[in-house]
Amino acid sequence: MKLAAISDYREAARRRLPHFLFEYMDGGSYDQVTLGRNVSDLREIELRQRVMRDVSSLDLSTELFGRKQKLPVALAPVGLAGLAARRGETQAARAAEAAGVPFTLSTVSLCSLPEVRRAVKQPIWFQLYMLRDRPFMEDLMAQARTAECPVLVFTVDLPVAGSRYRDRRSGLSGASGFAGNMRRVWQAMQRPDWAWDVGVRGGPHHLGNVAPVLKGKTGLEDFFQWLGQNFDPAINWNDLEWVRSHWKGPIVLKGVLDAEDAREAVRCGVDGIVVSNHGGRQLDGVMSSARALPEIADAVRGETVVMVDGGVRSGLDVVRMLALGAQGVMLGRAWAFALAARGEAGVAHMLQLIEAEMRVAMALTGARNLSEITRDILVKRG
Repeated sequence: MKLAAISDYREAARRRLPHFLFEYMDGGSYDQVTLGRNVSDLREIELRQRVMRDVSSLDLSTELFGRKQKLPVALAPVGLAGLAARRGETQAARAAEAAGVPFTLSTVSLCSLPEVRRAVKQPIWFQLYMLRDRPFMEDLMAQARTAECPVLVFTVDLPVAGSRYRDRRSGLSGASGFAGNMRRVWQAMQRPDWAWDVGVRGGPHHLGNVAPVLKGKTGLEDFFQWLGQNFDPAINWNDLEWVRSHWKGPIVLKGVLDAEDAREAVRCGVDGIVVSNHGGRQLDGVMSSARALPEIADAVRGETVVMVDGGVRSGLDVVRMLALGAQGVMLGRAWAFALAARGEAGVAHMLQLIEAEMRVAMALTGARNLSEITRDILVKRG
Protein backbone atom coordinates (compact mmCIF):
# COMPACT_ATOMS: atom_id res chain seq x y z
CA MET A 1 0.00 0.00 0.00
CA LYS A 2 1.11 3.57 -0.67
CA LEU A 3 1.95 5.32 2.60
CA ALA A 4 0.91 8.85 1.73
CA ALA A 5 -0.26 10.02 5.17
CA ILE A 6 0.59 9.26 8.78
CA SER A 7 -2.80 7.59 9.20
CA ASP A 8 -1.77 5.03 6.55
CA TYR A 9 0.98 3.73 8.81
CA ARG A 10 -1.48 2.29 11.32
CA GLU A 11 -2.97 -0.07 8.74
CA ALA A 12 0.49 -0.95 7.44
CA ALA A 13 1.58 -1.80 10.98
CA ARG A 14 -1.51 -3.94 11.53
CA ARG A 15 -0.63 -5.97 8.45
CA ARG A 16 3.01 -6.48 9.45
CA LEU A 17 2.96 -7.00 13.22
CA PRO A 18 1.85 -10.14 15.04
CA HIS A 19 -1.65 -9.64 16.40
CA PHE A 20 -0.58 -9.41 20.05
CA LEU A 21 1.97 -6.68 19.27
CA PHE A 22 -0.37 -4.58 17.17
CA GLU A 23 -3.06 -4.80 19.85
CA TYR A 24 -0.53 -3.66 22.46
CA MET A 25 0.52 -0.61 20.43
CA ASP A 26 -2.93 0.32 19.20
CA GLY A 27 -5.02 -0.38 22.28
CA GLY A 28 -6.19 1.57 25.29
CA SER A 29 -7.65 0.64 28.64
CA TYR A 30 -11.13 -0.69 29.43
CA ASP A 31 -13.63 0.45 26.73
CA GLN A 32 -11.10 2.82 25.13
CA VAL A 33 -13.32 5.88 25.50
CA THR A 34 -10.42 8.19 26.26
CA LEU A 35 -8.33 6.65 23.49
CA GLY A 36 -11.03 7.65 21.02
CA ARG A 37 -11.51 11.09 22.55
CA ASN A 38 -7.82 11.88 22.18
CA VAL A 39 -8.21 11.66 18.42
CA SER A 40 -11.76 12.94 17.92
CA ASP A 41 -11.54 15.94 20.26
CA LEU A 42 -8.37 17.12 18.55
CA ARG A 43 -9.84 16.79 15.06
CA GLU A 44 -12.91 18.79 16.05
CA ILE A 45 -10.81 21.87 16.82
CA GLU A 46 -11.32 24.16 13.84
CA LEU A 47 -8.51 26.21 12.37
CA ARG A 48 -9.14 29.78 11.28
CA GLN A 49 -8.03 30.28 7.68
CA ARG A 50 -6.50 33.68 6.88
CA VAL A 51 -5.35 35.26 3.61
CA MET A 52 -2.96 37.96 2.39
CA ARG A 53 -0.51 37.41 5.26
CA ASP A 54 2.85 37.06 3.41
CA VAL A 55 3.77 33.54 4.46
CA SER A 56 6.67 33.26 2.04
CA SER A 57 9.05 32.49 4.88
CA LEU A 58 8.11 30.09 7.69
CA ASP A 59 10.17 29.17 10.76
CA LEU A 60 9.29 25.90 12.52
CA SER A 61 12.33 25.80 14.80
CA THR A 62 12.21 26.07 18.56
CA GLU A 63 14.26 25.62 21.69
CA LEU A 64 13.37 23.13 24.41
CA PHE A 65 15.41 22.81 27.62
CA GLY A 66 18.28 24.85 26.24
CA ARG A 67 18.65 23.03 22.93
CA LYS A 68 17.69 24.17 19.46
CA GLN A 69 15.61 21.81 17.33
CA LYS A 70 14.13 21.93 13.85
CA LEU A 71 10.55 21.10 14.81
CA PRO A 72 8.51 21.54 18.03
CA VAL A 73 8.09 17.78 18.46
CA ALA A 74 9.81 14.91 20.23
CA LEU A 75 9.40 11.17 19.92
CA ALA A 76 7.63 10.03 23.09
CA PRO A 77 8.70 6.97 25.12
CA VAL A 78 6.96 3.83 23.82
CA GLY A 79 7.40 0.59 25.75
CA LEU A 80 8.44 -2.51 23.78
CA ALA A 81 8.82 -0.38 20.64
CA GLY A 82 11.98 -2.30 19.78
CA LEU A 83 9.80 -5.25 18.84
CA ALA A 84 8.19 -3.26 16.03
CA ALA A 85 11.31 -3.57 13.87
CA ARG A 86 14.78 -5.08 14.23
CA ARG A 87 16.48 -3.23 17.11
CA GLY A 88 13.66 -0.76 16.69
CA GLU A 89 14.58 1.94 19.17
CA THR A 90 17.99 2.41 17.53
CA GLN A 91 16.31 2.92 14.15
CA ALA A 92 13.83 5.44 15.54
CA ALA A 93 16.57 7.34 17.38
CA ARG A 94 18.59 7.69 14.18
CA ALA A 95 15.57 9.00 12.29
CA ALA A 96 14.82 11.53 15.03
CA GLU A 97 18.42 12.73 15.09
CA ALA A 98 18.44 13.20 11.31
CA ALA A 99 15.23 15.25 11.58
CA GLY A 100 16.66 17.40 14.37
CA VAL A 101 14.19 16.39 17.08
CA PRO A 102 14.64 14.55 20.41
CA PHE A 103 14.06 10.83 20.86
CA THR A 104 12.91 9.58 24.28
CA LEU A 105 13.87 6.06 25.30
CA SER A 106 11.43 4.18 27.52
CA THR A 107 12.58 2.41 30.67
CA VAL A 108 10.89 -0.69 29.22
CA SER A 109 12.52 -0.56 25.79
CA LEU A 110 13.84 -3.62 24.02
CA CYS A 111 17.18 -1.95 23.32
CA SER A 112 19.21 -0.78 26.28
CA LEU A 113 20.14 2.84 26.85
CA PRO A 114 23.86 2.21 26.05
CA GLU A 115 22.92 0.46 22.78
CA VAL A 116 20.68 3.29 21.61
CA ARG A 117 23.23 5.90 22.65
CA ARG A 118 25.88 4.17 20.51
CA ALA A 119 23.56 4.36 17.50
CA VAL A 120 23.42 8.18 17.46
CA LYS A 121 25.81 11.09 17.71
CA GLN A 122 23.68 13.33 19.93
CA PRO A 123 22.37 12.34 23.38
CA ILE A 124 18.76 11.22 23.71
CA TRP A 125 16.12 11.87 26.37
CA PHE A 126 15.38 9.12 28.89
CA GLN A 127 12.07 8.18 30.52
CA LEU A 128 11.77 6.82 34.05
CA TYR A 129 8.90 5.35 36.10
CA MET A 130 8.51 5.59 39.86
CA LEU A 131 9.27 2.06 41.01
CA ARG A 132 9.49 0.30 44.33
CA ASP A 133 13.01 -0.78 43.44
CA ARG A 134 14.84 2.45 44.26
CA PRO A 135 18.36 1.03 43.68
CA PHE A 136 17.27 0.06 40.16
CA MET A 137 16.02 3.61 39.56
CA GLU A 138 19.31 5.01 40.85
CA ASP A 139 21.21 2.74 38.46
CA LEU A 140 19.09 3.84 35.50
CA MET A 141 19.65 7.51 36.31
CA ALA A 142 23.37 6.84 36.61
CA GLN A 143 23.32 5.21 33.16
CA ALA A 144 21.43 8.20 31.79
CA ARG A 145 24.04 10.55 33.21
CA THR A 146 26.81 8.46 31.65
CA ALA A 147 24.96 8.59 28.33
CA GLU A 148 24.75 12.40 28.71
CA CYS A 149 20.96 12.38 28.44
CA PRO A 150 19.95 16.05 28.66
CA VAL A 151 16.38 15.49 29.88
CA LEU A 152 14.74 13.03 32.27
CA VAL A 153 11.07 12.39 31.46
CA PHE A 154 9.56 11.20 34.74
CA THR A 155 6.26 9.36 34.16
CA VAL A 156 3.95 9.66 37.16
CA ASP A 157 0.54 8.44 35.98
CA LEU A 158 1.24 4.76 36.63
CA PRO A 159 0.93 4.15 40.39
CA VAL A 160 -1.14 1.18 39.26
CA ALA A 161 -1.67 -0.18 35.75
CA GLY A 162 -4.94 0.32 33.91
CA SER A 163 -6.67 -2.81 32.65
CA ARG A 164 -5.97 -3.26 28.96
CA TYR A 165 -8.48 -5.86 27.84
CA ARG A 166 -7.17 -6.02 24.29
CA ASP A 167 -3.84 -7.30 25.61
CA ARG A 168 -5.59 -10.07 27.50
CA ARG A 169 -7.69 -11.05 24.51
CA SER A 170 -4.67 -11.10 22.19
CA GLY A 171 -2.55 -13.23 24.51
CA LEU A 172 0.11 -10.62 25.27
CA SER A 173 -0.81 -10.66 28.96
CA GLY A 174 -2.73 -13.21 30.97
CA ALA A 175 -1.47 -16.06 28.79
CA SER A 176 1.47 -17.55 30.64
CA GLY A 177 3.48 -20.72 30.32
CA PHE A 178 3.83 -22.99 27.32
CA ALA A 179 0.31 -22.35 26.00
CA GLY A 180 0.79 -18.57 26.09
CA ASN A 181 4.16 -18.79 24.35
CA MET A 182 2.75 -21.05 21.63
CA ARG A 183 -0.15 -18.68 21.07
CA ARG A 184 2.22 -15.78 20.48
CA VAL A 185 4.54 -17.91 18.32
CA TRP A 186 1.59 -18.92 16.17
CA GLN A 187 0.60 -15.27 15.70
CA ALA A 188 4.20 -14.42 14.79
CA MET A 189 4.23 -17.18 12.17
CA GLN A 190 1.31 -15.46 10.45
CA ARG A 191 3.63 -12.49 9.83
CA PRO A 192 6.68 -14.07 8.14
CA ASP A 193 8.37 -10.74 7.30
CA TRP A 194 8.28 -9.71 10.95
CA ALA A 195 9.20 -13.20 12.14
CA TRP A 196 12.36 -13.19 10.01
CA ASP A 197 13.38 -9.56 10.52
CA VAL A 198 12.65 -9.28 14.24
CA GLY A 199 12.06 -12.79 15.51
CA VAL A 200 15.10 -14.42 13.89
CA ARG A 201 17.49 -11.56 13.14
CA GLY A 202 16.48 -9.09 15.86
CA GLY A 203 18.01 -10.62 18.97
CA PRO A 204 18.83 -10.48 21.76
CA HIS A 205 15.18 -10.71 22.75
CA HIS A 206 15.27 -9.29 26.24
CA LEU A 207 14.31 -5.92 27.64
CA GLY A 208 17.63 -4.18 27.70
CA ASN A 209 17.17 -1.80 30.64
CA VAL A 210 15.15 -4.22 32.75
CA ALA A 211 17.13 -7.40 31.94
CA PRO A 212 19.47 -7.14 34.97
CA VAL A 213 16.59 -7.23 37.47
CA LEU A 214 14.73 -10.00 35.62
CA LYS A 215 17.75 -12.24 36.33
CA GLY A 216 17.72 -14.24 33.14
CA LYS A 217 13.96 -14.43 32.68
CA THR A 218 13.07 -13.27 29.17
CA GLY A 219 9.37 -14.11 28.75
CA LEU A 220 6.79 -11.39 28.31
CA GLU A 221 4.82 -12.77 31.24
CA ASP A 222 7.94 -12.42 33.43
CA PHE A 223 8.27 -8.80 32.37
CA PHE A 224 4.62 -7.91 33.00
CA GLN A 225 4.67 -9.65 36.37
CA TRP A 226 7.79 -7.74 37.42
CA LEU A 227 6.35 -4.46 36.16
CA GLY A 228 3.04 -4.95 37.96
CA GLN A 229 4.83 -5.70 41.20
CA ASN A 230 7.14 -2.68 40.92
CA PHE A 231 4.85 0.24 40.14
CA ASP A 232 4.78 2.27 43.33
CA PRO A 233 1.28 3.28 44.51
CA ALA A 234 2.87 5.28 47.32
CA ILE A 235 4.31 7.85 44.91
CA ASN A 236 3.79 11.44 46.12
CA TRP A 237 5.18 14.91 45.56
CA ASN A 238 8.01 14.34 48.04
CA ASP A 239 9.45 11.72 45.68
CA LEU A 240 10.39 14.48 43.28
CA GLU A 241 12.96 15.68 45.81
CA TRP A 242 14.46 12.19 45.85
CA VAL A 243 14.62 12.07 42.05
CA ARG A 244 16.18 15.53 41.99
CA SER A 245 18.88 14.36 44.40
CA HIS A 246 19.99 11.88 41.73
CA TRP A 247 19.37 13.99 38.63
CA LYS A 248 20.73 17.49 38.16
CA GLY A 249 19.43 18.16 34.65
CA PRO A 250 15.92 19.11 33.50
CA ILE A 251 13.08 16.95 34.83
CA VAL A 252 9.87 16.75 32.81
CA LEU A 253 6.84 15.39 34.64
CA LYS A 254 4.76 13.24 32.28
CA GLY A 255 1.14 12.37 32.98
CA VAL A 256 -0.37 15.66 34.20
CA LEU A 257 -4.07 16.06 33.41
CA ASP A 258 -5.25 18.52 36.06
CA ALA A 259 -4.42 22.21 36.47
CA GLU A 260 -3.90 21.92 40.23
CA ASP A 261 -1.41 19.10 39.70
CA ALA A 262 0.36 21.29 37.16
CA ARG A 263 0.62 24.12 39.69
CA GLU A 264 1.95 21.71 42.31
CA ALA A 265 4.54 20.45 39.83
CA VAL A 266 5.71 24.03 39.36
CA ARG A 267 5.92 24.51 43.14
CA CYS A 268 8.09 21.38 43.26
CA GLY A 269 10.45 22.89 40.72
CA VAL A 270 10.01 20.69 37.66
CA ASP A 271 11.40 22.05 34.42
CA GLY A 272 8.51 20.87 32.29
CA ILE A 273 5.29 18.89 32.23
CA VAL A 274 3.63 16.67 29.63
CA VAL A 275 -0.14 16.95 29.55
CA SER A 276 -1.03 13.32 29.00
CA ASN A 277 -3.50 10.55 29.81
CA HIS A 278 -0.93 7.91 28.81
CA GLY A 279 -2.43 7.59 25.36
CA GLY A 280 -5.76 6.45 26.81
CA ARG A 281 -4.05 3.46 28.40
CA GLN A 282 -4.66 4.24 32.07
CA LEU A 283 -7.91 5.67 33.48
CA ASP A 284 -10.59 5.36 30.83
CA GLY A 285 -13.18 8.12 30.77
CA VAL A 286 -10.84 11.00 31.65
CA MET A 287 -10.51 14.10 29.49
CA SER A 288 -8.62 14.01 26.25
CA SER A 289 -5.25 15.74 26.28
CA ALA A 290 -6.57 18.42 23.90
CA ARG A 291 -9.45 19.26 26.27
CA ALA A 292 -7.20 19.34 29.34
CA LEU A 293 -4.39 21.35 27.76
CA PRO A 294 -5.76 24.94 27.65
CA GLU A 295 -6.58 25.20 31.37
CA ILE A 296 -3.26 23.66 32.33
CA ALA A 297 -1.29 25.89 29.97
CA ASP A 298 -3.04 28.97 31.40
CA ALA A 299 -2.34 27.83 34.97
CA VAL A 300 1.43 27.57 34.55
CA ARG A 301 2.16 29.83 31.58
CA GLY A 302 5.70 31.18 31.74
CA GLU A 303 6.60 29.11 34.80
CA THR A 304 7.48 25.78 33.19
CA VAL A 305 7.64 24.20 29.73
CA VAL A 306 4.31 22.70 28.72
CA MET A 307 4.34 19.72 26.38
CA VAL A 308 1.51 17.41 25.40
CA ASP A 309 0.81 14.02 23.83
CA GLY A 310 -2.27 12.03 22.89
CA GLY A 311 -4.13 11.66 19.61
CA VAL A 312 -1.64 13.51 17.40
CA ARG A 313 -1.79 11.96 13.94
CA SER A 314 -0.75 14.83 11.66
CA GLY A 315 1.12 18.09 11.42
CA LEU A 316 -2.25 19.84 11.62
CA ASP A 317 -2.73 18.20 15.02
CA VAL A 318 0.66 19.52 16.12
CA VAL A 319 -0.42 23.04 15.15
CA ARG A 320 -3.71 22.58 17.03
CA MET A 321 -1.84 21.53 20.19
CA LEU A 322 0.52 24.49 19.93
CA ALA A 323 -2.43 26.83 19.51
CA LEU A 324 -4.02 25.37 22.64
CA GLY A 325 -0.95 26.30 24.66
CA ALA A 326 1.71 23.62 24.24
CA GLN A 327 5.33 24.52 23.55
CA GLY A 328 6.21 21.05 22.35
CA VAL A 329 4.33 17.96 21.20
CA MET A 330 5.32 14.36 21.88
CA LEU A 331 4.53 11.82 19.16
CA GLY A 332 3.85 8.24 20.31
CA ARG A 333 1.78 5.91 18.15
CA ALA A 334 2.66 7.95 15.07
CA TRP A 335 6.30 6.89 15.22
CA ALA A 336 5.63 3.40 16.57
CA PHE A 337 3.38 2.54 13.62
CA ALA A 338 5.80 4.12 11.14
CA LEU A 339 8.63 2.08 12.65
CA ALA A 340 6.61 -1.12 12.39
CA ALA A 341 5.74 -0.45 8.76
CA ARG A 342 9.07 0.73 7.34
CA GLY A 343 11.67 0.91 10.08
CA GLU A 344 13.96 3.93 10.19
CA ALA A 345 12.76 5.11 6.78
CA GLY A 346 9.18 5.07 8.02
CA VAL A 347 9.96 7.21 11.06
CA ALA A 348 11.92 9.63 8.87
CA HIS A 349 9.00 9.86 6.44
CA MET A 350 6.52 10.37 9.28
CA LEU A 351 8.56 13.34 10.54
CA GLN A 352 8.78 14.74 7.00
CA LEU A 353 5.00 14.55 6.80
CA ILE A 354 4.66 16.32 10.15
CA GLU A 355 6.84 19.17 8.88
CA ALA A 356 5.08 19.43 5.51
CA GLU A 357 1.62 19.42 7.10
CA MET A 358 2.68 21.98 9.68
CA ARG A 359 3.93 24.27 6.93
CA VAL A 360 0.61 24.12 5.11
CA ALA A 361 -1.36 24.72 8.32
CA MET A 362 0.83 27.64 9.32
CA ALA A 363 0.73 29.24 5.88
CA LEU A 364 -3.07 29.01 5.62
CA THR A 365 -3.65 30.34 9.14
CA GLY A 366 -1.14 33.15 8.67
CA ALA A 367 1.34 31.98 11.31
CA ARG A 368 4.89 32.63 10.15
CA ASN A 369 6.64 31.22 13.22
CA LEU A 370 5.71 29.28 16.33
CA SER A 371 5.13 32.40 18.42
CA GLU A 372 2.27 33.28 16.07
CA ILE A 373 0.54 29.94 16.64
CA THR A 374 -1.86 31.06 19.36
CA ARG A 375 -5.56 30.61 20.05
CA ASP A 376 -6.15 33.43 17.58
CA ILE A 377 -5.70 30.87 14.77
CA LEU A 378 -8.60 28.77 16.14
CA VAL A 379 -12.26 29.28 15.36
CA LYS A 380 -14.08 30.49 18.46
CA ARG A 381 -17.54 29.04 19.09
CA GLY A 382 -20.11 30.36 21.54
